[in-house]
This record gives sequence, structure tokens and C-alpha cells, in this order.
Amino acid sequence: MAVITKFVVVRDGVEKMTFASKKEADAYDRMLDVADNLIPFLQQGELELQEGSLEKLAFYLASNKDTLANLLKGGAPIKAAPAKRSKKSEAQQSE
Repeated sequence: MAVITKFVVVRDGVEKMTFASKKEADAYDRMLDVADNLIPFLQQGELELQEGSLEKLAFYLASNKDTLANLLKGGAPIKAAPAKRSKKSEAQQSE
């Protein structure tokens, strides 16, 4: 019998995500904290966003906080490395 350890992030009694490591779960939990803190900040602006759009925007900004911080400092956007495509998927696309 195999034993599997899982780390679950729960917010307001709702299971948000499951991770294999505590480090990943803690990082996701911190990102959710940032998103929760961004919502009141965004509500103070003159943007007229519906609640769902506001939450999506806060989540997006929180999940891209390093790039956002760099942009706010006047730096250039941090470019993500292009996704590597497997030879199998390339062969399927060429068919």
C-alpha cells in the first residue's frame, strides 16, 4: 500500500488546490493572500468592474507579482521562457 502526502490549501472552508509539497502550497496560499489584499485596493479605483472580473484581475496581478513589481519600478516586462514542445506534439501538428 502506498502512502501519499498531500498539502491542501483551504479558504473559507473551500478546497482551492492540492499540492505535493508544503513549499508549493505555502506559495499558493501567499499568492491568494496578495489577491485578497488587492481587491479592496482595486475597488478604490474608478474602474467599474463586476465582482467576478475584479477577483480575476486581482488573481492575475497576484500570480504575476514579480513582473508587476518590475514594471512598477520602471523596468521592462519579464519575458517568460517559451514553452518547449515535445517532438511528439510537433509530429502530430505536421500531419
